[in-house]
Amino acid sequence: VQLQASGGGLVQPGDSLRLSCTASERTLSDYIVSWFRQSPGQERAFVAGINQRSFSPSYADSVKGRFTISRDALKSAVYLQMNSLKPEDTAVYLCAAGRPIRSAYDQARLYYYWGQGTLVTVSS
Repeated sequence: VQLQASGGGLVQPGDSLRLSCTASERTLSDYIVSWFRQSPGQERAFVAGINQRSFSPSYADSVKGRFTISRDALKSAVYLQMNSLKPEDTAVYLCAAGRPIRSAYDQARLYYYWGQGTLVTVSS
């Protein structure tokens, strides 16, 4: 399964972006889908995750209240709505699909499939 992440760009602090994650071959509905981000010289960090039925999404503390993860079963897509963006949100954002338990959504090693990433730059 190949995942495609899109929607990144250059925005100013306080702006919003919506990232999309789609699958090229199979539906995403069978998987937990999460967003991670990675900045140069830093480890990949969990951002948000959502289960197959969109129950109880999970968020990193740094994005709670600003980011919302959702999924569209018909389009087999998962979205990350990012509001009130800050310079520290600047990173390559990657989507991943797998079947970790909720308490392990942040464990990148548990995901089977990864997208190529989309760059988000927040700068004035």
